[in-house]
Amino acid sequence: MSSGVRLRMTSPALQDRTSGEAARPSGLLWAMRFDADGCGHIVDTAINLPDLGAFGEGFLWLHFDLGKAKLDAAIGQGQLGPQRLAASAFGADEHQRVTVEGNHVGGVVADLSRVADGTEQDDVTGRLHFVMGPRALVSGRRKPVESPEATRAIAVEGARIASPVLLLETLIGYVIASIAASGGKLSDEIDGIEDHILDERVRGDRRRLGPIRRDAVRLHRQLLGLCAVFHRLEADGTTQNLPPQAITAAARIAQRLDALDRDMNLIAERSRLLQEELAARVAEQSNRQLYTLSVLTALFLPPTFITGFFGVNTKGLPLADNPHGTLIVLLLSLGSAVLAYGLIRMLGIRAPRE
Repeated sequence: MSSGVRLRMTSPALQDRTSGEAARPSGLLWAMRFDADGCGHIVDTAINLPDLGAFGEGFLWLHFDLGKAKLDAAIGQGQLGPQRLAASAFGADEHQRVTVEGNHVGGVVADLSRVADGTEQDDVTGRLHFVMGPRALVSGRRKPVESPEATRAIAVEGARIASPVLLLETLIGYVIASIAASGGKLSDEIDGIEDHILDERVRGDRRRLGPIRRDAVRLHRQLLGLCAVFHRLEADGTTQNLPPQAITAAARIAQRLDALDRDMNLIAERSRLLQEELAARVAEQSNRQLYTLSVLTALFLPPTFITGFFGVNTKGLPLADNPHGTLIVLLLSLGSAVLAYGLIRMLGIRAPRE
């Protein structure tokens, strides 16, 4: 970054002093220095950091827990980049956005959340805050997210990252890969449900489709925000002070996001169509059951009337003194049921077709 962001851990804005010794900055999760070859090294934050060279000759990556970090003083002194840009990027507003100021880029992008034990969640409500300059990338998050941890791991293992632009692209690349993996899981589940529908085995699939469609729509919504961020960075007229690598990286990221968004939109559309097909199948099954119930009701209604009539305890009841009265009433009941069935067929009432 510019000289205002050549961070030294001895700066009073970023550290406390105890007995004259340097202390770890509040909320700093790690600091990595990348040399001219792009090799990253964890920096002991209790010592002074050397001044960094020009763009491409080494840079610094600082990553903060914004829930614990106290960055107001550092932001006010311009140590994290242009004051207004850093204040916006590390503020409480978590809407996805990107802002360009001079040769610095700051913003907020979606990231995959992580639970306390470090495992992934299919939840893109996490946010990665960042300010990128020529010689540094300062990032932060308020709850654990996937991309910084994954990027740090590969850097420690020896992956070469030659500039802050490539570091940011690597971070966003992990976000894209995580969303793509989540989309793959949803697609596999939809394939299974579709097979059940084709085999006419749809028990419980309606309950499964609801969460799938909800997750697909949520991922699609987050991808729309990400796409807008990097398309804006690619086309923003204020990017003339940024290195060409930044604009090229933004274009690559935007293309990947567009392709992934189309896939996610397709998953959401497939889940909607399957829900409609399942609803039609359930309605068809209900109609078939209702037809059977209606026919049974029509068949038993006349016999019920006859037996109810002869069951009245009044004088002068027909067949009361006939020794064959019970048999006659039974025949009348059966005949009335047969007559009702004949009327149903004559009226053309049929069961729903398969």
